[in-house]
Amino acid sequence: MAQLDNKTTEGIMEVLREYGITENITLTLEHLLNELMVTQRKEHLNVEPYERSFERQDQANGFKPKQFNTRMGKLNLRVPQTRHTDFYPACIEKGLRSERALFCAIAEMYIQGVSTRKVTRILDKMCGCQVSSTQVSRITTKLDEDVSEWRNRPLGLFTHLMMDARYEKIRYGGKVRDCAVIWATGIREDGKREVLGVTVALSEAEIFWRDFLKSLTERGLHGVAYIVSDDHSGLKKALKSVFPNVAWQRCQTHLARNAQDYVSQTANKDPVAHDLRDIFLSSSAASAQDRLNQFRSQWAQSEPKLSAWAESNIPQGFAAFELPSHHRKHLRTTNPVERINQELKRRSTVVRIFPNEAACLRLMSAILLEYHDDWVSGRTVLPML
Repeated sequence: MAQLDNKTTEGIMEVLREYGITENITLTLEHLLNELMVTQRKEHLNVEPYERSFERQDQANGFKPKQFNTRMGKLNLRVPQTRHTDFYPACIEKGLRSERALFCAIAEMYIQGVSTRKVTRILDKMCGCQVSSTQVSRITTKLDEDVSEWRNRPLGLFTHLMMDARYEKIRYGGKVRDCAVIWATGIREDGKREVLGVTVALSEAEIFWRDFLKSLTERGLHGVAYIVSDDHSGLKKALKSVFPNVAWQRCQTHLARNAQDYVSQTANKDPVAHDLRDIFLSSSAASAQDRLNQFRSQWAQSEPKLSAWAESNIPQGFAAFELPSHHRKHLRTTNPVERINQELKRRSTVVRIFPNEAACLRLMSAILLEYHDDWVSGRTVLPML
């Protein structure tokens, strides 16, 4: 069963409420979407129904019933078909990229002989049919065109970057390996956020991070003044090579978690967390440094390893103090990308083991592209005043 994009249904719902249509919402929504899809097919064919014209692009070929999940409940829609060209209604296209990517990843396992009964059941539930190599080839080609064009689009001026990585199990060289999915987001001059790029690498070694960062600059990325990430050693080395003069902020949330690893007594964990929170909420870097000195003195006797660790690590989270005060809460942690990482994990759990790097990159790209579209059309995340 497909998941229809929430923004599509919410937009139509807003119009319905404006006209006072509040009863039989599901049926009304079904009717509107069915009519809209017919109109879009007519525009695709470039002719009116039954019209004879040399400008005709294709022929109508009936309808395919399909059920969609929405916040308003299940919708039973009649998706228009064409005879020769690859047509799919734009009004339900957005939000289905990741479904097609997930379908491709599972289908590849099915065809390559590594499927299980569970995989077959998932395919039947998602697609309502068995999978042929022709179907996989056609859907994969269309999806790869979409996400490849997006991944390689020209970039421009982005003042702030946020980077992260997660690991997925992929069949590589006859073995199952944990491979790194590396990706980055950026904030433009107008405060809008975008997903800049994503790639799949064997690890987070410096060479892979460096290649990824260089690919961003080769696409036109410039004007970077501030970068926030976790403490990836490969990333830190790559940043010195590609962005040597850019301020780097270590995520304060991760710093606070890392500090707990150096707390030996359970009773001290909450007080340590409270003290670190006070340090990071200081009004300036000087104030934060003073509180850090007090922190080290306070815990030197009972938690000596914590005190020694804090001296060199906690200041890595002070770059945010150089930002305007109304920007700090947005750029002192990687929490925004952590939420996306949770969604990537949720969606990839269905696959468990990707058959190859291309299948993994396809699904990760499709999911991130959905976030990118929402961000570009949504609100400003960083007030620039």
